[in-house]
Amino acid sequence: MSRDGSCANVADRGAWARLSRWFRHHVSREAIERNPILRPVAHRVLAPSLWRFTRRSVPRGVALGIFAGILFPFAHMALAAVLAFPARANVPTAVGSTLVNNPVTFVPIMALAYRIGRWVLRLDASVPGRPIASNVAHHVGWLHWLVAQGGPATIVGLVVLAVALSAIGFGVTALGWRLWTARKWQIRHR
Repeated sequence: MSRDGSCANVADRGAWARLSRWFRHHVSREAIERNPILRPVAHRVLAPSLWRFTRRSVPRGVALGIFAGILFPFAHMALAAVLAFPARANVPTAVGSTLVNNPVTFVPIMALAYRIGRWVLRLDASVPGRPIASNVAHHVGWLHWLVAQGGPATIVGLVVLAVALSAIGFGVTALGWRLWTARKWQIRHR
């Protein structure tokens, strides 16, 4: 142990080095090509265009990751990675942008989705008759509310929120990429 108490730091570096070696050995290009389960799709999984950061693949990855992260609260990283292949989206960006839905943002996203869904389903309230999400029996209980109103409103809200935030994420990322490229060109021409 040194004077500043960096013994734990040395141990952390050793653990990080072991994890890094394991990751390079088991998640390398060669390891994926050797894996018998992934061998039939290795050519597709290892396509360089899916791992390169380009002006087209990164916004696709952001939009796909936000969509999967909001619409599917569980296993969204794996789903985003799998959906990135046919969408020709950047896989690391798609997986990373699913983190928009995390333990801190989960409750606010669900509450906002419920409010949006309730608003969307109540649009027909001014039309004569019953609204789509009408309360069939007022005193049936919370389970009936969950099945008849809460669930459908939240699902509709999640779809609307996922589509809207994906479009916004795509636009902001494409614009940011364009501004970043323009800035690099300005610096290069000086």
